[in-house]
Amino acid sequence: MISPGLQVAQLRPEHDKSAFACGNEALDTYLRNQASQDVRRKVASCFVATTPENCVVGYYTLASTSLLLAGLPPATQKKLPRYPLVPAVRMGRLAVDHTYKGRSLGAALLADGIHRAIASEIASFAMVVDAKDDIAARFYQHHGFIVLPETPLCLFLPLASARILANN
Repeated sequence: MISPGLQVAQLRPEHDKSAFACGNEALDTYLRNQASQDVRRKVASCFVATTPENCVVGYYTLASTSLLLAGLPPATQKKLPRYPLVPAVRMGRLAVDHTYKGRSLGAALLADGIHRAIASEIASFAMVVDAKDDIAARFYQHHGFIVLPETPLCLFLPLASARILANN
């Protein structure tokens, strides 16, 4: 659940990104300089958590992707058709402003992104994330993501599992 007083919406020109600082320069720069272009070019959707004053305090991006069936754990492979690629949604970036760290906003944004992937009318087997480091990987694992065997910082969450959790 998003913190009281905040709302999540697609990135729009009226959102103030200028003061956003999460402690990772690449994520800060992406939001300020690249996110709007990616949205316009339809290569990513960007969703932002904003204050009532329209200041961005968190964001994440979603884009379509695919996973190699052969790269999934054997138990997961057995449950899927034998297509070489499996459709997925990639959460490319997830960041929270330093003033909102420790308030579970990252978890709330992750849940919001998963909910959007589940609600989409476009078929997708999983949500995929690329963790920046082991700390980020543990965050995603805490939320049910599974490490891909060949790439330990790439994790996935079957959306069928997320649907079950959402309905409980």
